[in-house]
Amino acid sequence: MQTGVDHESAAEVHDAPDEMIVVRTRPGPGGIPVTDTLQRPPQTSSTPAVRTPAAAPPPRSSSTHPRDTRPTPQPHRLTPSGVVGIAVLGLATFFAITTELSPVGLLSTMSADLGVSEARMGVVVTVYAVAVAALALPLTWATARFPRKAVLVTTLVGYTASNLMVALAPSFGVLLTGRVVGGIAHALFFSVASAYATRIVPPRLAGRAIAFVYSGSSLGFVVGVPLATTVGDQLGWRPAVGAVAVATAVLAVVAALFLPHVQGESSPHVGSVRSWARSGLLAVVVADLMLFAGHYVVYTFIGPYLTGAGLGEDLVGGALLVLGGTGVVGLLAAGAFVDRAPRQTLIVAVAVMIGALAALPFVHGSLVGTFVIAGLWMAANGTTGTLFMAAAIRTGGVSPDIAGALINAGSNVGIAAGAAIGGQVYGMTGLATVPFAAAAIVAISLVVIVAGRRGFPLTGHAQATLSTSSLAVITSSVAVVTTSIPTVGQGHGGRRPRR
Repeated sequence: MQTGVDHESAAEVHDAPDEMIVVRTRPGPGGIPVTDTLQRPPQTSSTPAVRTPAAAPPPRSSSTHPRDTRPTPQPHRLTPSGVVGIAVLGLATFFAITTELSPVGLLSTMSADLGVSEARMGVVVTVYAVAVAALALPLTWATARFPRKAVLVTTLVGYTASNLMVALAPSFGVLLTGRVVGGIAHALFFSVASAYATRIVPPRLAGRAIAFVYSGSSLGFVVGVPLATTVGDQLGWRPAVGAVAVATAVLAVVAALFLPHVQGESSPHVGSVRSWARSGLLAVVVADLMLFAGHYVVYTFIGPYLTGAGLGEDLVGGALLVLGGTGVVGLLAAGAFVDRAPRQTLIVAVAVMIGALAALPFVHGSLVGTFVIAGLWMAANGTTGTLFMAAAIRTGGVSPDIAGALINAGSNVGIAAGAAIGGQVYGMTGLATVPFAAAAIVAISLVVIVAGRRGFPLTGHAQATLSTSSLAVITSSVAVVTTSIPTVGQGHGGRRPRR
């Protein structure tokens, strides 16, 4: 009868650099010999031997080892590959926004070419937003363990496929499918890009990296969309969308070649609705959703609103360029206060939005007055994307990618809901009352911000994932990016609603 540690018999001892492996046999049940393996630490260690049942040794190939999915450590200094990576990400956001919005300015010609009413063609923007809202969080979670480079390149391939399907679409159904493909890519791209940027630069430069990367979204809104519209006016909508497809395809190759490698997370922190509420993240997402809903109640129909104020239809594109420029001014202003006074800045910005929206009907007869008030509205809105994204990440309630996904989803739910509400109000009471409905919805966002002190603290705090203390400017976030879904074409009952 054996007690304690079994005595070794017929033992073989194998030396290894850090341990000794002892293979021994002992009597088992029924007298059948049983083989055990003992792994003993080096002689300098007092750790007792650990017994493990013997088994056929696995082949020493790399395939037997699990893939390392620990996050890639941030570099201590800015490297040339990091600079190139940030530039590539900036270009990617530019073409992502151009992909998203290229049908907007081309809606009338697209509907005429495919024999579809403008009202029905407006669905191509709605399905895009719905796809983003529904898929941002699940796709981000499902791909969090994969290498970031592979995920981001895949989204660029998705944008390319979307543009090709739209450019070559023989029917409205195919075109709609192409837009859904783009929405899927968009759901994942903007949930990954900001966190990607922070992982390829030192922590102290993470905020600047986000600023540069998402400046591409602003440029896409201000430059990319008007440029695509101009090309469409001159050469036709199919060549315009096709050109964007070629550009995104080239960029996918460039990203595959030059983006630095960044590993995924072995276990992304998603949390629960209860934990989101405790950290203040839920308040940030709800406030963001309501603000975008109110914003898009009017912005969906900004085209007919401006033409109703006396602007010629051929000047709508230029007017959007000017209004987009005021939004960029707001982004620049946000950078100055996102660390020092994020809560106060957001409250002021949202309050200004409410006042401007409520004032729009009173100046609608004046083109100059409409432009001044609309410019104030857009400038105030331009600050909110930065502040909402910073607030979401700073709550620490989830991983940065997941925070981006939640903001991405919330913004697009707001966009879809705002467009639907605006259409209903427009149809029932006319365009003049639409800004009042928008102001009321944005007011709900303000209430959530004021009440949600945990999600919207008085002062910012630096995190490695979003170090904004050295920022002069931090532009956009997914929320500002989705301001990107402007003006769904042309209006109600045959008038041009723009989104």
